[in-house]
Amino acid sequence: MTMSPTHDVIIMGGGLAGLTLALQLRQCFPDIDVLVLERRAHPVPHATHKVGESSVEIGAHYFDTVLGLKEHMQQAQLRKFGFRFFFSEGRRDLDGVTEIGVSHYLSTPSYQIDRGIFENHLAELARERGVRFVDNAMVKQLTLSEDDAPHRISWREGETMREAQCRWVVDACGRAGLIKRKLDLAQPNDHHAHAVWFRIGDRLMVDEWSEDPQWRTRCDPQARWLSTNHLVGAGYWVWLIPLASGSHSVGIVADPAIHPLDTMDSFDKAMEWFRQYQPRLFDALDGRRHLLQDFMQLRKFSYGCKQVFSDRRWALTGEAGLFLDPFYSPGSDFIAISNTYICDLVAHDRQGHSLRARAQVYDQMYQSFYQSTLALYEGQYPLFGDPEVLPVKVIWDYTYYWGVLAQIFFQHRLTDLAHLGQVSDELRHAQTLGLAMQQLLREWSGHSEKKNLPGMLDQARLPWFAALNASLRERCADGPAFLARLRACLGQLRTLAHQIHGRACDAYPALAGSSAALAVQALLEKELPHAPIDLDAEPMLFALTETA
Repeated sequence: MTMSPTHDVIIMGGGLAGLTLALQLRQCFPDIDVLVLERRAHPVPHATHKVGESSVEIGAHYFDTVLGLKEHMQQAQLRKFGFRFFFSEGRRDLDGVTEIGVSHYLSTPSYQIDRGIFENHLAELARERGVRFVDNAMVKQLTLSEDDAPHRISWREGETMREAQCRWVVDACGRAGLIKRKLDLAQPNDHHAHAVWFRIGDRLMVDEWSEDPQWRTRCDPQARWLSTNHLVGAGYWVWLIPLASGSHSVGIVADPAIHPLDTMDSFDKAMEWFRQYQPRLFDALDGRRHLLQDFMQLRKFSYGCKQVFSDRRWALTGEAGLFLDPFYSPGSDFIAISNTYICDLVAHDRQGHSLRARAQVYDQMYQSFYQSTLALYEGQYPLFGDPEVLPVKVIWDYTYYWGVLAQIFFQHRLTDLAHLGQVSDELRHAQTLGLAMQQLLREWSGHSEKKNLPGMLDQARLPWFAALNASLRERCADGPAFLARLRACLGQLRTLAHQIHGRACDAYPALAGSSAALAVQALLEKELPHAPIDLDAEPMLFALTETA
């Protein structure tokens, strides 16, 4: 009988999550034997039909610095000009509505990623670095070991059936979720948004959507088209993402209670939807219908997972585990986090250590990050059309992200359980405060007058905000310095919550007695000696009447 080949790690799925994990494993352990099984034939087309083209700071740092792909990111992809929002429902005059964004690049880069170009590059790089990458491979059977024996996998490669065994198996096969289905790990959530999206084989030059020279010169460079542009309204947002191949990705993400999927589930329906809700985009697309490259839809795209890391030497990463929402582009962030945890678990296994406690803690932390991020979306879509509240929500959400999770990742403390344990109380407080703040924002929007003033709320003109972004690139010298940085960020977050609470309640006194406002107030009254509120801090928000 012929013995099946044995590998240290078999990764089922050779997309973004699987290939980056393979590269990270080879980087951490030069002698490790990794096999990647990818269903699709390679090379894949440019502008490949996947959601997840916009990255944010954690994912971008993972690609360009942790994996050392900076040259590719800078030369073959597009540097993103931040997030940008226009309250343009029913309007053709983008220069006459409120705009949120930055007037110039902030310090820490992020990228617009053509997934076809990127995944082809990752596959080539993986092969160069000793990973066995097999495309056109369809996994047919998976047998997970219950003890120290190897896992077994069989797959069809072209017309040939093959089999192998491995110590570690990682599911990175996306929504197919092979391990999730096998072990009944699917876990629904209460976020019911849906999405449709497509690619157009041309650039959508947002900067040319106005002839007003003052509007055009607000930004330096005059390159709004490089942003992840959001055209927002109550219950939905539309994305515009440029791709290095020359195409533009366009998507609608919506709350089905406000904008049902059957109003937009084909290209023609989506165009009619644009005609009504985003007519300036309709104008830009109407003469380019012949350049349509693809069209996709997903009903209720968001889901969780009961477990993603196991001491039985299996793990899930990317969409095989969980998926939140494309708003704020967290997908590559969660790939970076899960892959880092997997590499650390493999390291401990190679050293002969028990994995039980560490796998459990990593799973709890990952689930906590998921729950905190889910709160940004769940029940929040109705306020997306609010020019008064959404800009504040965006500032709050960024501050939480850059000040907590991004600090932990950039400072390489994701697996530093000793130091994270020292701030566990403060981190739990921040999570509770974050949940309460999302409820406050919801209730505030119920009172808001929703004035859509013309002008730009320039995040780059908030000195503290730009400094927080820049701090991600400033390495802490040691553990105590990291703790001091994180606690300072948590203090800043609490100060911002204090100012938001004050603004909302001052503007709408009836809000002050609401359950959300009272809950936030109670949390802010809790004394945290290492993360105090600065009652004398300069205003952290835009002025209520601020425009250009």
